[in-house]
Amino acid sequence: MKIKVNNVNESNLKEITVKSNLPESLNKLEEIAQNIWWVWDSNAKNMFRKIDREAWIEAGSNPVQLLNILSYEKLVEMGNDAEFVKKLDAVYADFKEYMSAPKNTVNPSIAYFSMEYGLTEVLKIYSGGLGVLAGDYLKEASDINLDLTAVGFLYRYGYFTQSLSVDGQQVPLYEAQNFNNLPIQQVKDANDQPIIVEVPYPGRTVYAYVWKVSVGRISLYLLDTDMDANSEFDRVITHQLYGGDWENRMKQEIMLGIGGMLLLKKLGIEKQVYHCNEGHAALINVQRLVDNVQGKGLEFNQALEVVRSSSLYTVHTPVPAGHDSFTEELFGKYMSDYPAKLNLTWDEFIDMGREHPGDHNDKFSMSVFACNTCQEVNGVSWLHGKVSQEMFNPIWKGYYPEELHVSYVTNGVHLPTWTASEWKAVYEKYFTKAFYADQSNSKIWQGVYQIPDQVIWDTRMTMKNRLVNFIKEQFRENWLKNQGDPSRIVNILEAINPNALIIGFGRRFATYKRAHLLFTDLERLERIVNNPNRPVQFLFTGKAHPADGGGQGLIKRIIEISRMPQFLGKIIFLENYDMRLAKRLVSGVDIWLNTPTRPLEASGTSGEKAQMNGVLNFSVLDGWWLEGYVKGAGWALTEKRTYENDLYQDQLDAATIYSMLENEIVPLYYAKNTKGFSPEWIQYIKNSIALITPRFTTKRMIDDYISRFYTKLASRSAIINANDFAKAKEIAAWKEKIAQGWDAIEVVKIDIPDKLLHNPQVGEDYNINVVIDVKGINDKGIGVELVATKLGKNNADVLYDVEELKLIKTEGSKLYFSISYQLNRAGSFKYGFRMFPKNEDLPHRQDFCFVRWI
Repeated sequence: MKIKVNNVNESNLKEITVKSNLPESLNKLEEIAQNIWWVWDSNAKNMFRKIDREAWIEAGSNPVQLLNILSYEKLVEMGNDAEFVKKLDAVYADFKEYMSAPKNTVNPSIAYFSMEYGLTEVLKIYSGGLGVLAGDYLKEASDINLDLTAVGFLYRYGYFTQSLSVDGQQVPLYEAQNFNNLPIQQVKDANDQPIIVEVPYPGRTVYAYVWKVSVGRISLYLLDTDMDANSEFDRVITHQLYGGDWENRMKQEIMLGIGGMLLLKKLGIEKQVYHCNEGHAALINVQRLVDNVQGKGLEFNQALEVVRSSSLYTVHTPVPAGHDSFTEELFGKYMSDYPAKLNLTWDEFIDMGREHPGDHNDKFSMSVFACNTCQEVNGVSWLHGKVSQEMFNPIWKGYYPEELHVSYVTNGVHLPTWTASEWKAVYEKYFTKAFYADQSNSKIWQGVYQIPDQVIWDTRMTMKNRLVNFIKEQFRENWLKNQGDPSRIVNILEAINPNALIIGFGRRFATYKRAHLLFTDLERLERIVNNPNRPVQFLFTGKAHPADGGGQGLIKRIIEISRMPQFLGKIIFLENYDMRLAKRLVSGVDIWLNTPTRPLEASGTSGEKAQMNGVLNFSVLDGWWLEGYVKGAGWALTEKRTYENDLYQDQLDAATIYSMLENEIVPLYYAKNTKGFSPEWIQYIKNSIALITPRFTTKRMIDDYISRFYTKLASRSAIINANDFAKAKEIAAWKEKIAQGWDAIEVVKIDIPDKLLHNPQVGEDYNINVVIDVKGINDKGIGVELVATKLGKNNADVLYDVEELKLIKTEGSKLYFSISYQLNRAGSFKYGFRMFPKNEDLPHRQDFCFVRWI
């Protein structure tokens, strides 16, 4: 018998997770590791880093994973190291002091919903600016001890890791997260069993585990559908951020909105205000409506008053095409059961998300639904607020954009997270450590002028050298693997010069960000970067969405240019832009460059992070920089368009960039004294820190949300809910009465002086009278106003003046209105009269948008 050479069956390996067994003296270490407070506390992070630098790097700067990979012998050694235990005790004392502060009960309590959170590069549940903004918000909420609970997703794969092919093509890699190595805890019940949220989907229930991230004093709950109880079709709901097709996006937004509210209900959490960070979470208000109709016995219109009065929607997108919307067929597939739960018809329900109610070709827009079910709406910068008024104007026909209640809060960034520890040390020395509690106080920041120039310059050079070393250490291996010729890679690494003027560009590679602008005139760019006496280097980084061919093409083109002999080592693309790389860049470059197409940058926050680290901004006056720019503290490209043609405008903007670099920026940087730095450059840095930075922190941002929205919403919501929702019922009944009789209201007379119609004169007063018959409404809650417009850009009518007529008497159902109107400006105008419902209990006109031009 011939003996077999091979006889091996299939392996049957079982996965087990072995947790580190910490000595008793080190138990505090795990408690700190499990709360991402360590992300923004420099002492805590340094403590973990110094345990074992190589292991820290291997663990990806993740304390939880670090403790899991350390040997038992190493842990015992640490436990017996008196100096380390002393350091641990000091950090733990700071942590416990931070955590034990009493909850802020002055401000309203908040439930916050977002599709992504950028808290740390360790936890891959973010893609870019929206998520990082949400993460910073939670950290600041923790710092001021706001009563806030947040809801999101625990993604198995998160957003993609970016790699580059040899020819410069972006390659997305999806790497599964090992939840056992993350600073998260699974939420369990009193019997130590995992809490599971049950979310109704058509014909089935989808189940979700719940995980908790401790963000300092704030709890962030994350839903996870990757469990055996779900079908393969549903397990993937929380696999990828912004992955899959439109049907998967629909399922995600049901899980975030409806599932998110069911999660809070299961945990017994109720808040005063519900905040949707972007339209992805808008369906929270579907579930809240259902809870009020079915759980509290309210009629739909009454329930809508309750829900609206406590809801805020923050929009981050400046163009309608960027908002999620679903065809009636797809929306109906998943949401067809909800009209019956709300005692509505299908058309009444879906019309709440249509810009044009009744139009069956109109998709269901999450943003429109959010606008219709949230009392307050805001953009994320002053300019974006104006853009959002224009964008949402079709929802509230009858009013001009500038009349809308849509407001703004300009984004800010979390100072303790994004300020390098070296700069923190400088600020704490010259401002005192207590300044963190009052970091929006501009008077404190004036102290930067007392910092010696040499200290500013030495700190900047420390950060530049750290960036250069980081690039050489982190990217050598990948570049050798993916970019071919080793000698060329060595030349690039050797060419990176911390003494050069280094300009950074890091953001999502969408075409409107105009990353290509710098490369409009390669010959001129070549002269700028190759001046031997005044060298300039550019660092580019960013990801393009896998479905964005245009953005990926921009990346490929920049890499092609960076490989040209004249740009080798002068223009460098750094792949896989994440929070770790962002921290190095915003603290290590000299200038942060931003060149978006106006007005498509809703806010932008990377430049705000750079500010805190003595990095100067050079940007289009768009988003936050329109508010932030101060002459002598950075540079700006005008927000005005010279050409409607984008190509011509790009060429002009590129020429302006080259000119400002050649004639202003580069000469200023290299106007060095005998000490090796430019005093004028240092003055720019001091101006930037003192005059701009305090206005763009999340401390100022969250204070704005509290004063402009949260307090107002909580106050009105309390009135609406009091006495078994008496005010909600009263307002709903009044609206129903007005709506039923609105079309029957008759305009009896409009009396306008002939002289006003045929020979109006500036400075003269004109008496105008209007009489209307409200018929069966029998209510004085009707107003009339005179509206005047003038001709604006593109021959569009622009609002010039609005004056309400005074109700002077009533006779039966007739209302008599009058106004004495004075013309105070010559020119060509249009005028008209607008009738609207009036009720002092309404928060604003758009709350009940009935308008008739008469």
